[in-house]
Amino acid sequence: MIAVEQALREILEQVPVLGLEKVDILEALGRVLGEDVRAPRNIPPQDNSAMDGFAVNSEDTLGAAAENPLFFDIVEDIPAGHVPQKIVGFAEAARIMTGASIPRGADAVVKVENTEMEDGRVKFRSPVRKGENVRRSGEDVRMDEIVLTRGRKIRPAEIGMLASLGRSFVSVHQRPLVAVLATGNELADVDGILSPATIVSSNSYSLSAQVIEAGGIPLILGIAKDRKEDMKDKYLQALRADIIISSAGVSVGDYDLVKDVIQELGTDIRFWKVAMRPGRPLVFGTMGGKPIFGLPGNPVSSMISFEQFVRPSIRKMTGHTNLFRRTLQAALEEGVDKVAGLRFFLRGVVRNMDGKYVVSTTGEQGSGILKSMVLANGIIVLPEEGTKVPRGTAVTVQVLDDSL
Repeated sequence: MIAVEQALREILEQVPVLGLEKVDILEALGRVLGEDVRAPRNIPPQDNSAMDGFAVNSEDTLGAAAENPLFFDIVEDIPAGHVPQKIVGFAEAARIMTGASIPRGADAVVKVENTEMEDGRVKFRSPVRKGENVRRSGEDVRMDEIVLTRGRKIRPAEIGMLASLGRSFVSVHQRPLVAVLATGNELADVDGILSPATIVSSNSYSLSAQVIEAGGIPLILGIAKDRKEDMKDKYLQALRADIIISSAGVSVGDYDLVKDVIQELGTDIRFWKVAMRPGRPLVFGTMGGKPIFGLPGNPVSSMISFEQFVRPSIRKMTGHTNLFRRTLQAALEEGVDKVAGLRFFLRGVVRNMDGKYVVSTTGEQGSGILKSMVLANGIIVLPEEGTKVPRGTAVTVQVLDDSL
């Protein structure tokens, strides 16, 4: 049995970063950029108006005041997307819309609400500064500037920037195909025929959902009965994936065959059993150079083990450098008993109370109680040392969602 940190180190040492693929920019959302992106031109490409108003030479407006208004002739209307045709001369103005190019001879824009019309001319009652209400060419992005760097997570803002740069496709790190296999004679699929002796294979679906959330693509292989031949057939099918996950069959019972089966198939097993609860019976190795995880069968144990070990592996494969959940410190609202030498992972509800985080468990913490995960917005992490954690102790919490 090895410690959680050692298990994680050994796993991540075996997990490769996947190669690149080109995708449509909307498909790149949430993924990791695989190239530096340079600007092919200035953005904006030309000086343009930040307001609806009148483009003028700022020097011509000097001396304008309420008691001494200045009148300018209007030489042109310039809507957005229109190329200016006139040069703005002395005491002349061009009516201009937001986003339209600044005409030659003008260096500022007077907001329309600061003007009046009289006898077909525009009247100014105050001067305007050079550059006022003008967006300069290249003020956002300069031509040949590296705007987005390789390794960056692509968010909506990056999508908009790629579009601005004229990039409809972009290189990103590939998403791993993750084979998901459930084992056990007692299992039936969600639409299968149930009897008093069978249970629904919920792990296939919770694990697949976790794979999607982590950035992978699940390949659900169904259920393998507790027979070596059936298991071997499923594992051989799984070899087309980048990661292989199975649930159940990793303990020490007569029907716990996973470790023996994957060894017979040539798996290099790195460890079996981790000093944690829930999730102690966990097998990790490589088969055909691909990471293979034998997770526990109990629903909570399976999900907690995935969170601690599989999720960071998928994140690394997809090019992310931030592999782990956000954590925070919260005051425990109840005393907790634990076993010395094991790291405990409790399902918890975190809330903000008067500017400080507090956390309580979701109730019964049995590894078969999936509802304890449904109610949780965080995982309380208790270190290996000690057997009692008093109420009020500051504990680390892994945040599971955006409810905070």
